[in-house]
Amino acid sequence: MFAQWRVSFWGITLLFEALSGRLSGVFDGLAKRGALSEADVMEAMREVRLAMLDADVALPVVKDFVNKVKERAVGAEVLESISPGQAVAKIVNDALIDALGGAGAVPLNLNAVPPVPVLMVGLQGSGKTTTSGKIALRLSTRERKKVLLASLDTQRPAAQLQLAQLAEQAHVASLPIVAGQTPVEIAQRAMDVGRREGYDVVVLDTAGRLSIDEALMEEVRQVRAVTQPAETLLVVDAMTGQDAVNTAKAFNDAVGVTGVVMTRMDGDARGGAALSMKAITGAPIKLTGSGEKLDALEEFHPERVAGRILGLGDIAGLVEKAADTLDHAEGERLAKKMMAGKFDLDDYASQIKQISKLGSISGIVGMLPGMGKIKEALGDKDLDTSVLKTHLAIISSMTKGERKTPAVIKASRKKRIAAGSGTSVQEVNKLLKQFDMMSSMMKRFNKLGMKGLMRQGMSALMPKGMGGGPPGGGRPFR
Repeated sequence: MFAQWRVSFWGITLLFEALSGRLSGVFDGLAKRGALSEADVMEAMREVRLAMLDADVALPVVKDFVNKVKERAVGAEVLESISPGQAVAKIVNDALIDALGGAGAVPLNLNAVPPVPVLMVGLQGSGKTTTSGKIALRLSTRERKKVLLASLDTQRPAAQLQLAQLAEQAHVASLPIVAGQTPVEIAQRAMDVGRREGYDVVVLDTAGRLSIDEALMEEVRQVRAVTQPAETLLVVDAMTGQDAVNTAKAFNDAVGVTGVVMTRMDGDARGGAALSMKAITGAPIKLTGSGEKLDALEEFHPERVAGRILGLGDIAGLVEKAADTLDHAEGERLAKKMMAGKFDLDDYASQIKQISKLGSISGIVGMLPGMGKIKEALGDKDLDTSVLKTHLAIISSMTKGERKTPAVIKASRKKRIAAGSGTSVQEVNKLLKQFDMMSSMMKRFNKLGMKGLMRQGMSALMPKGMGGGPPGGGRPFR
C-alpha cells in the first residue's frame, strides 16, 4: 500500500513546487506588514493571480479563485485581525481546497449491481491502459473485489495483449482476446462473462486517439450505451497542462465524465491542470498516478494537496504513511535492543531499511508544517537517502563478527570493507563514528531512563563537547 502512496505523494509535491514557492512568498510579505490595508490585499491577490497563471491554471478558474479570496480578504474581520497575514492564508487555503474539489477524497463509485462496469476513456498516450491495471490491482487487493480487465482497443497494435500482461502482473483476470470483434461486441462479451462468472467489477479499457475526433467519441458513446457504466473515468496526463483541461472538457461535453485520474504526477508540470479540472468539468479528481509500477496509484485528497501548496504540511498523511509502511514487529524489536543499549550494526542496517521505506528525506520534510523554507535554504543539497544506501553497502561488506562488535574493525579491516563496498576508508570511518555516537546515546538513555531524560532534557544524551551535560547525571549545562 505504501509504495503507491509514496510515489503519488512525491509526484504531487513536484507538481506544485513552483506554485508553492510563489504563494509562500506572497504570505511571507503579508505577515511582515502587520496590519493590512485593502491595497495590501489587492497587491497580494495580484501576485496570487500571476502565480496561478504561471502555473498554467485556466484563466476562468483563476478569475473565480481570486474574486472569492478578495471578497473575503478585504472584510473588516481580516484587515483588523491580530494576524491578518495568517487570516488571508487561511482564506486562500479554503479556496484552494474548493478549487481542487472540496474536502475529502472522492472514492470510486461501485454502488451498483455486480458486475459493476468501470469505463476508462482518454487520449492515446495518457496512461489509460496502465491505469486500468493499477485500478484492477487496487480494487482486488484493497477492497477484495473480483476484477475482470477487458481491452476494447482494436486500434492500437498489441493493446489487448498489453492489458492481458498487466492483468497477469496484478493477479486479476483478463477477457480472452477474440480477433475481429468490435469494441461494442467486446464490451458486451465482457459484461456477459462478468455476470456468468461472478465478477464484482469489469474494467473496460477503451481505445484512445492522438487527438479528439468524432469517431473516438462515437465509439465511447456506443460502449457506454450497452454497458451503462457506474464510473466513466477520464485519464489525463498532468504533463500536458492546459491541453489536459481541454481534453477533459471535450470528453465531458461529449460523453460525460464521473471522475478524473491524473497520470505522470511525478513530472515537472506546473500543476495548473489539477487546479482547473474540477471547475472546468464538474468531475472530481479521484485518483493520481506516477510511474509505471502497478501500485503507484492513490486517492486524491484536496485538503492535503492545498496544505502542501501553502507549506502547511500534511501531518495526517505522514502518520498514515508511517502506519502503512513500517514493520511494527521489527520496530518494536529494534526499540527494545536500543533501550537496552545492545544496538549493533545489523540493527542499524535494519533501521536504515525502515527509514528508506519512507522515501526521500526531502519528501518527509515537505510533509511537516513550516519546513518549506528549510528545504528552500538547503537548495540542491543531498536531501535523499543516498547516504543511508552507502551505509548499507559498507555494513554488508563486513563479517558477521564485525557487525556484532564494530570495535574490532581496525585499519586493515577498514581497507577491505571500503574496497568491498566501493567506498573510501573515510566513509567507513564516518559510519563507525556515527554508529559509536548512536550507541553512546542509547547507553546514556538506558542509564537515565525516561524520568531522568525528562528531568535533564535531550542534551543529557549528547556526547561531551556537543552541548550535553555530565554523562552520569546532574543538571545539564545551561
